[in-house]
Amino acid sequence: MRRPIVRESLRLRRRSGPEWRRVAMRASVAIGLIGLTLAVYWFDREGLRDNIDGDISFLDVLYFTMITVTTVGYGDIVPVTDRARLFDTFLVTPIRLFVWLIFLGTAYELLFRNVWEKWRMSQIQSHLHGHVVVVGYGATGAEAVAELLRTGVPPQRIVVVDQNPRSVAAAAERGVAVLEGDATRNETLEAVRIDRAKCIAVTAGRDDTSILIVLTAHGIAPHLPISVVVAAQDNEPLARQAGAGTVINPASFAGLLLAGSAHGPHIAEYMADLAAIGGDVMMRERGVAPDEVGRPLSTIATGIGLRVIRDHESFGFWHDGAAMLQEGDHIIEIVPRDRTGERTGERTGEQAGTRAADKGHERGDDVSS
Repeated sequence: MRRPIVRESLRLRRRSGPEWRRVAMRASVAIGLIGLTLAVYWFDREGLRDNIDGDISFLDVLYFTMITVTTVGYGDIVPVTDRARLFDTFLVTPIRLFVWLIFLGTAYELLFRNVWEKWRMSQIQSHLHGHVVVVGYGATGAEAVAELLRTGVPPQRIVVVDQNPRSVAAAAERGVAVLEGDATRNETLEAVRIDRAKCIAVTAGRDDTSILIVLTAHGIAPHLPISVVVAAQDNEPLARQAGAGTVINPASFAGLLLAGSAHGPHIAEYMADLAAIGGDVMMRERGVAPDEVGRPLSTIATGIGLRVIRDHESFGFWHDGAAMLQEGDHIIEIVPRDRTGERTGERTGEQAGTRAADKGHERGDDVSS
């Protein structure tokens, strides 16, 4: 994906009502304006002159009204009095323009806009590769998007899906692509090309909805890394069974911080420092660099190596598997952040990557590159 989709925001919004109802309302306004013009012309028919037979009948007034409102007239019937001309100038002309705007607006909405939106959507979809999909733009989803942006992920590589128009509008303000729709439906997730996504983060606000979204996403893209937020601990196994690789329970994380504080006054502070973008250090997952192959994890120069991921197995820095790095390994490390907000040692690897997505796309480039 190369084209910035910030300027071409994908916005599929729910209709405010049936299409026929809005068309009928506009048609009623147009008919009402034409009826008003017809009534005035009829009561002031003495101000009109028929150049054909000299007689002004109701049919002549109806004909003259329709021709005058829709065009500028043919000259067979003309206003001859000052009052009739003033009426044609200051009332009929604005009505004519307004009726044309109604017709053109309806035609645009029913035909041209749909064609344009479909074409624009196809253009955006064609450039969606390796992007991050965030489902749900509540408090957690908004913070996740903000964190991704702060870590350097370009806005054009983030897509937000939500059913709430206000949430969609708020997400669009950050410059990311947005899609208003129900993420439990296949067509919604297929529209954001999750089969080509880097990963998907689900925070729908309800555990049952989140798990259903995970199940739907896993059915479309079985190898897609899926992260989900659940509130109830009992639902964590269900989320994993549905296909989530990472299940996050806010209460459990808070419990970890509390438990850490019991073992030392600064442990919880350091854990929060790792989790927050504003801290001095952060945790990163990246692919092993070519010059690191064959070396121990402890010798990497980009940060402090904690774990090696190899063929879906994890090896801590104390395990024998971390004694010699291999091609295709993924490293989890702690890296410092300088005061300008940029991480040091980013000569290789990728930001906040997921190993399944990297293997699926067979690359280890940085998301921000």
